[in-house]
Amino acid sequence: MTRPIVAIDGPAGAGKSTVALRVAAKLGYVYIDTGAMYRAVAWKVIENKIAISEQAKITCLVKNLDIRFGIVDGQQHIFVDGEDLTEAVRTGQATRLSSPVSAIAGVRKRMVELQRKMGEDGGIVMEGRDIGTVVFPNAEVKVFLTASVAERARRRTRELEEKGVEADPEAIAAELKERDLRDSSRTHAPLKQAMDAVLLDTDGMSVEQVVDAVVAIHDEKVRT
Repeated sequence: MTRPIVAIDGPAGAGKSTVALRVAAKLGYVYIDTGAMYRAVAWKVIENKIAISEQAKITCLVKNLDIRFGIVDGQQHIFVDGEDLTEAVRTGQATRLSSPVSAIAGVRKRMVELQRKMGEDGGIVMEGRDIGTVVFPNAEVKVFLTASVAERARRRTRELEEKGVEADPEAIAAELKERDLRDSSRTHAPLKQAMDAVLLDTDGMSVEQVVDAVVAIHDEKVRT
């Protein structure tokens, strides 16, 4: 491996995807959106009309699922069994179901297999909730990206409103708190900061400031 793995973890709404994408672009690395992978599984569960309680069926569904990322017209797309699900995984249904789906041991096992395969040559920026603790515990660069619930709710509200979607900040904040509790208390690969991860609280920081901070952490780790 000639280039390091950059693992960015953190709670929902912390801006991991946006930051990881820009960090990857600055470093010339490949960006892997693990959240999109779990939302893709959620979409397939919805598409196949499988109840979330039917964990054995869901585990069977993902056993041979092929997930890949590719660039289309300069934008990263996600393909599942050859089908472009980029838009589908961003729907509210897929997003809401992704957390309970990700708590299923069989799903996590398959996703971790795919994620490790994607990162075996290094030179990647991978973000999620268990990248530095489970997927790549030996990653050279680990960052735990966080922000207050109020700040994350504000960002999510603005993001939705920019897309023309009405949003209730209080409802979003309540949803984020529930998601934090669910993600941090699940049995399999709970959300937590790796012992050797750098904590980066982004309250009051712009996206570019956060990106620059992560790149600086990368550069310092690489030098040492």
